[in-house]
Parts: sequence; C-alpha cells; structure tokens
Amino acid sequence: MTKQEKIDSFDPNGPASGNRIFGLPFSQKDAEIVILPVPWEVTVSYDAGTALGPEAILEASKQVDLYDPFVKDAWKMGIYMAKLDPKVIEKNRKYRDKAVAYLSAVEVGHEDETTDELLAKINKSCKKMVNWVQERTTELMNEGKRVILLGGDHSTPLGYLEALAKEHEFGILQIDAHADLRNAYEGFTYSHASIMFNALKIDNVKKLVQVGIRDYCEEEVEVIEASEGRVKTYFDRDLKHQQYAGATWKQQVDDIISQLPQKVYVSFDIDGLDPKLCPHTGTPVAGGFESEEVMYLFERLSESGKTIIGMDLNEVAPGPHDEWDANVGARLLYRMANLFGKNAGVVG
Repeated sequence: MTKQEKIDSFDPNGPASGNRIFGLPFSQKDAEIVILPVPWEVTVSYDAGTALGPEAILEASKQVDLYDPFVKDAWKMGIYMAKLDPKVIEKNRKYRDKAVAYLSAVEVGHEDETTDELLAKINKSCKKMVNWVQERTTELMNEGKRVILLGGDHSTPLGYLEALAKEHEFGILQIDAHADLRNAYEGFTYSHASIMFNALKIDNVKKLVQVGIRDYCEEEVEVIEASEGRVKTYFDRDLKHQQYAGATWKQQVDDIISQLPQKVYVSFDIDGLDPKLCPHTGTPVAGGFESEEVMYLFERLSESGKTIIGMDLNEVAPGPHDEWDANVGARLLYRMANLFGKNAGVVG
C-alpha cells in the first residue's frame, strides 16, 4: 500500500488501533518524522523510571486526538516510532544495577580499586550508548528522516548532537529545570546532569539557550559566566519576576528566539514543566512552565524563519498507578513532531 493509499483509507477521527505511535498507519519508510526511543537511565541520581518512558508514551499516544489547529492535516506527513531495542533495554538494566551499587558504596565511603573499576565499566557502557545513538540517528538522517529522540534520561541525546554536528553549526534551545552543566556528576562522564556540559565540547554547537532553569549549583553558574555569551540562561525566577513587573511571555519568547542562531536543536526535559504535569519525572522541582507556555515558544520558533534541525523529549517517567506523565508526554511529543514538520515545510 502506498503512503497516499494509507492516508486515503485512514480515519483520523476514529479510535486508534494497532501498536504504532498515535495509532497512525505509517511505516518508517513513508514517515517524514521518525521517533527514536532510547530507554536508558543508567546515571539517574534521584528517582528511576525514565527508561520506561518511551513504551509508556507509545501506549498513551493511542488516546491523543490528531486534530492540531496550528498545523493543518499534520498527521498526513507520517510519524513513526522505531521499535524499542531489546539490547539497549538489557544493557540499561545491567548497568543501572551497577550504578546503584557504585553510588551505595560511595555514600558510605567504601571507595577503592573495585569501585573505580566499576565506575570505569559504567562510563564505558554509557559511551557505547552515545555511539549507538549517533549511529542510529545518522542512519535515519541519511534516509531523509527528521528525527525526534525520545528518552530515557537527559544523557541520551548526546550522540544525536554529535551526529548533527558533522553537518551543521547550530544552537540548542533547552527547556529544563536544571542547567545540566556539571562536569561528570557523581563520577559519571555521561551523567544526565552533564548533558549540556558535554554538548559544549562539540565545536559546532555555537550557542546554548537555557529556559526555565531553577535548580543549579555554583559550578554551573561559573560555566555560564565563563562562556563569554555562548551560554545564555533564562532562569525561572527571573522570567517570573519580569512578568510580575509587566513583561509578557510573548516579549520574553521573542527575546529567547533572538538569542538563537539560524539552525536550532530543541532539547526538552519534561521537568521544565510545573511538576503537577510530570510528578514522576526523575528530579522534579517546584516552579516551571505550563505546557502551553512551552508550546507557544516552540510555535513562535517554528515561524521565526530559523530552521529546526532536531528535537528530543526526555525524562518522562510513568507513575506506578496511572499514566498521567505519559499522557502529558504523548501530547507534547505529537505537537513537537507537527511543528518540526511545519518548520521543514512537509506539512501545514
């Protein structure tokens, strides 16, 4: 069946069927947007569960209505989620257990040659994950696909950034509660708390614009201040205080977008939202955005004349008794995909 035949025979108003993302009928071959799931959370430092995010979002996506008033007939461009890789799932389980053992030993002061060896093995496994992501995203981009990486914890996009940097100079728009600028947090070179520190090692990442940051340490402030403008941080407190004094979100959004270069990668840690929307995320922090505030920023970016070259959504962790976090994540993922497609001119 051709893509057009799939579109003609599909009812976007009917209930979802099958086990494909959003109930859509497309394959990887005929989809414009491919979602790459990376169920990895080896280095999480608070609550676990984000490795279950991709599967939970896939299930919750069947409840998402496909009409998007901002992007006409968005679903027709084709969105496909690649299958979860059982090898990644197994390696995550194995090395997450090792990371827990390592952290437990460190907490009680039992560091020795054994813990050093254990840390080295964990860092090696995480490096392999980074390489795997780089290889998979490169393959997909070579097929002409626009890729959205779906974590997992926030360490997962580094390989994607490295893949993009082979072809582009770009900036990163980061929505997050945390600055993620720590150097090898807890000894983990590829910690979720070090993703942007590691991203800044990539020469072709020309600018990092952080939005909503509200939990950070002195070390990270020093990185920001020493960056000579390469890192621009919009702290949650400052944004809100400006609004209390009369600034509008539109004015702030326009300023945020003006800080970005022509090509932009969007990195969305869901804990950038108010934790009532993501209560089970790994490291929730009071404050943050409503979902529509973030989507307004993404919509303005998509219409700004700048080019979106990649996206990720991370740190969605399903709750033990409900799918609320996955429900929110699935809806955000759909709208992000639609905006990616609209910005690229393949829909809307």
